[in-house]
Amino acid sequence: MKESEKIYCRRKKHYDHLVKSQSSTVVRISRLRFLIFLLGIIFIVGFYIKNYHYMSLSIFLVSAILFVLAVRIHEKLKQNTDFTKKLVEINCNSLKRIVGDWKEFNEKGENFKNVEHNYSWDLDIFGENSLFQCINCCNTYLGKENLKNVLSSPLGNSKDIEKRQSAVLELSCKLKWRQHLEAQSSSIEDNKESVSKLKEIVSTKNSTYRNKYIIVVFKIIPIVTIMLLFMSFVFHFFNNSIGYAALVVQIILLLPGAKNRFSTLNTVFNLKSNIRSYEKTISLICKEKFQCDYLNDLKSMLLKKQNGKLKNAAEEIYKLKKISESISQRQNLAYIILNIFFLWDYQCMFAFEKWREENGRELYDWIETVGKFEMLSSLAVIAFDHSSWTMPQILDKSLVLKADSMAHPLLGDKAVCNNLDLNKNSKVALITGSNMSGKSTFLRTAGINLVLAYSGAPVRAKSFCCSIMSIYTCMRISDNLEKNISSFYGEILRIKSIVEAANRGENIFFLLDEIFKGTNSIDRHTGAKILINELMDSNTCGMVSTHDLELCDIESESNERVKNYHFREYYKDNKIQFDYKLHRGASKTRNALYLMKMAGINVPDD
Repeated sequence: MKESEKIYCRRKKHYDHLVKSQSSTVVRISRLRFLIFLLGIIFIVGFYIKNYHYMSLSIFLVSAILFVLAVRIHEKLKQNTDFTKKLVEINCNSLKRIVGDWKEFNEKGENFKNVEHNYSWDLDIFGENSLFQCINCCNTYLGKENLKNVLSSPLGNSKDIEKRQSAVLELSCKLKWRQHLEAQSSSIEDNKESVSKLKEIVSTKNSTYRNKYIIVVFKIIPIVTIMLLFMSFVFHFFNNSIGYAALVVQIILLLPGAKNRFSTLNTVFNLKSNIRSYEKTISLICKEKFQCDYLNDLKSMLLKKQNGKLKNAAEEIYKLKKISESISQRQNLAYIILNIFFLWDYQCMFAFEKWREENGRELYDWIETVGKFEMLSSLAVIAFDHSSWTMPQILDKSLVLKADSMAHPLLGDKAVCNNLDLNKNSKVALITGSNMSGKSTFLRTAGINLVLAYSGAPVRAKSFCCSIMSIYTCMRISDNLEKNISSFYGEILRIKSIVEAANRGENIFFLLDEIFKGTNSIDRHTGAKILINELMDSNTCGMVSTHDLELCDIESESNERVKNYHFREYYKDNKIQFDYKLHRGASKTRNALYLMKMAGINVPDD
């Protein structure tokens, strides 16, 4: 059992025990709350019947205070229990991830699948049984977007990657904090639409509710109205019509701009739960101490000095939370009365507009920072779960990929390790071998480990060094009936994009699987040879798998800038077996006829 697996087991056991303890406490407090209510009613009624009115009133006040306290304690304990249950679930998922049951996870990144992307479709970065499904610990929309971006977009330079590597390694040691971040952010239920709506509403300016004179007037009017009501109905200084008139004036004042106020306040109210969760999540980040510059730079987005004072994003979000809590359902009768008497919509709009003026431009940056921490935490999971994996070395020199004992990150214990060495003197690995021997898997192994390397995460290898290269693949090309494109023409278009990128001066790493398989053998051989020679003369390196053994002659013609490798099979007890080990040289075996026999097809013996 891995050390990380033992740690997850211990933590799950601890939180399971804690949930039981907290749940029993919640039940006891719930019973106590009911008992306070019941005894309060009995004693209040009893003393009132016996004409001990002051005693009855005293008991009412005491029992009311005790009941409110019990309700708050109960709610707090219930929140703590729910939080602990989330931690249990997180550790359960972590154990599933280690033993290979991560394919059960619901979040697969299906919406990020793109068959036209340079490599993500071919390398299983998103979708069913994908890298994203395996490592994702993000709950927020922007967290998933950040993880998607780092797995599918070029990062830039080696310094950027090295900064991210430092952040990932530091977070990998902060297991408790990472799990608390994941548990806290799991309460956030946002999506592209809600994030856009939030961004829109906090960045919109409404100068009417920022006007100092309007603010003063609309704060004074309710005070005057209430005074008139008391003087009319309680003290009878004026005719009752004066009080009614004051209320009518306030109702009329609520009509102008009511639709816009309703829309704005209703949106803030509907986001109340997310605002509360973001406040707790941001507070968790602000309180944590980090060592590496990358993490501190991210944290500084939440803690900024402004006018000589430290502006804490958590505190500002807390203010927004209080504003959202002051807004109730507009259809609520109590709210309608509150609104008429105090012009409550205006008071909420004044408070929100003030907050929006001070913080509106920064709110999106704050929630994006949360997303970036989630993304880094997802990458840190890899480092914590697989201590034997290595952090790759990113080289400034071009066209290098050297790996020792490299294996596929998603295949668990079934993965087989192989070495790979590509450089300017040996730019293309031409891989031959029989069907099912492991050619395509090896290409994907190199590609997906390179994606991890550029993201700042560890890779599955004993050692791994690479230069910055744009990844291009041509592997899963199929007919596109919607666009009326055949698989062969689809290959041509993909290869065209590789050649164009190379002509632009990009450093390219390419993976070509069964190149030009959609055409006849003569054209396939000729076309593949022309393409390999062209790529070999560009700023490219990569791997090509093929069944066309005649292509292996390129090695001698290219002065070994193209090198032949192969996978082989062997037979045991009259059954075909594969060791999935990469060997130097061209393949000498074939197994297509044997596999046809295994499928029940009558194939005559040689």
